[in-house]
Amino acid sequence: MAEPPLLPLKENKIAKGTFAVVGIMSTLVIYGILQEKIMRVPYGPNKEFFSYSLFLVFCNRITTSAVSAGILLASKKALDPVAPLYKYGVVSISNILTTTCQYEALKYVSFPVQTLAKCAKMIPVMIWGAIIMQKKYQGQDYLLAFLVTLGCSLFILYQGAGDISPFNRGRESTVWGVSLMIGYLGFDGFTSTFQDNLFKGYDMEIHNQIFYTTVCSCLLSFTGLILQGNLLMAIDFVSRHHDCFFDIALLSTVATASQFFISYTIRTFGALTFATIMTTRQLVSILLSCLWFGHPLSWEQCIGAVIVFGSLYARSFLKTKDKAEPSLEMAETKAPGGS
Repeated sequence: MAEPPLLPLKENKIAKGTFAVVGIMSTLVIYGILQEKIMRVPYGPNKEFFSYSLFLVFCNRITTSAVSAGILLASKKALDPVAPLYKYGVVSISNILTTTCQYEALKYVSFPVQTLAKCAKMIPVMIWGAIIMQKKYQGQDYLLAFLVTLGCSLFILYQGAGDISPFNRGRESTVWGVSLMIGYLGFDGFTSTFQDNLFKGYDMEIHNQIFYTTVCSCLLSFTGLILQGNLLMAIDFVSRHHDCFFDIALLSTVATASQFFISYTIRTFGALTFATIMTTRQLVSILLSCLWFGHPLSWEQCIGAVIVFGSLYARSFLKTKDKAEPSLEMAETKAPGGS
């Protein structure tokens, strides 16, 4: 007589899982396509390229900060900072540098190259974790890091013959793009580790950290735009190209929405399930980008992709036998741009 209620519970779990997968996949895949479109596809009859990366950071962060403030107020939680403000500022500065490197790199390397390179973020997380939090890792973590690095190297070094940058061409373009991606991985690894350190050092609610770090990011990115003299130029660009304005507004919206789905998935199913979903999302994003924007893949790149995703899925299955290690998973539980 006690068995019938199990079916609705199972169906409820399937429904929640479907909701989480569809939410993450749809928002982050759209986010990836939009960021490539904005940075690599020309607008208007004169074929103008949007080149104001910091403006995208500002738009994304001001949207996220407004939503996180609304959530805190709606839940009647205090807006007071839990940690010293300078610590939020450190996360904010690192996060701005992360996102700026990510957008700038799209001027020089294709989205598939950038997306696969992001899979290597566990390497700087391990380095920063050892430096900041004195963490130790298992042998399989180092083996996985080596395989992912090998696969990413193959993917980056053997780009398709027709896959060239719209801004610059040749080896110099690729070297600068790879340098920006290394900067992205380093800053992103530091951001993840420092956020982990904040959560462990203070009784901090996730929306509190999001609110203060994004507010700091708004102020810093706005100041940067003023100092660079790019604010009015960016506003002029989007005012002349309404489709670019729509793309940026949608980019900011899906970036913020993805935060909800990420938090929901981790809270409901755990970081391990989320990491598997994110790995699948990266694979789907690469395939869609290749089809949508016509990125040719060499056979060496295909081998590199198989090595990377095979290693990541193998890790997911291996972790089911042990307790998931938050030290490595923190790199995979962050929202885009961040993301």
